[in-house]
Amino acid sequence: MKILVVEDETRVATYLKKGLELKSYIVDVAHDGESGFDLAMGETYDLLILDWMLPKMNGLDICKALREENISTPVLMLTAKNEIEDKVQGLDSGADDYLGKPFAFVELLARVRALTRRPKNKPQTKLSIDDLILDTTNYSVSRQDTPINLSKKEFQLLEFFMRHVGQVLHRDQIVEQVWSYDSDVLPNTAQVYVGYLRTKLDKAFPEATPLIHTVRGFGYKFGS
Repeated sequence: MKILVVEDETRVATYLKKGLELKSYIVDVAHDGESGFDLAMGETYDLLILDWMLPKMNGLDICKALREENISTPVLMLTAKNEIEDKVQGLDSGADDYLGKPFAFVELLARVRALTRRPKNKPQTKLSIDDLILDTTNYSVSRQDTPINLSKKEFQLLEFFMRHVGQVLHRDQIVEQVWSYDSDVLPNTAQVYVGYLRTKLDKAFPEATPLIHTVRGFGYKFGS
């Protein structure tokens, strides 16, 4: 289980990270709202623990923005605001649970267990953008109704792109998600496979809108 903790108080963030890791969770930490939002958008987590009051972007705004992007990862909101109307506001923003500060770590663990036990929404099996369609049930890809043959890694890379349309994806993110930092991965592996996809998706359809875009110094963005 992988958890993202977004907490600007270093002492609290360290306490949560160490405590959760002792319970065998994998924990990433961000100390401001913008960094937390970027991680939540770019990585896959089983749970987000968000502090309400954060610099740059508060927990409510993070939660609302994620829900607007159809990211349904469970959210546990931490805050010193304990009035009923505050709790309602937090839940209305898209949070799944609410824990007031100060809290006992055993109670936080119980909330974590409850939220991560909830059935997850099944990911969409048919993805489309413009005239490109990818179907994960039969591992098929087509553009302009023309079937496209992809290798297993090309298919996984395309699926990752299509689940993150419009986002700038760093090369390290791509390698982590598609190759899981396999020991055989070379520094230019992502670049090579993006080239394969460009040939099959864009160059093979010269009249269609290009879908793979290089963002110099960062990585790639997928979309028309």
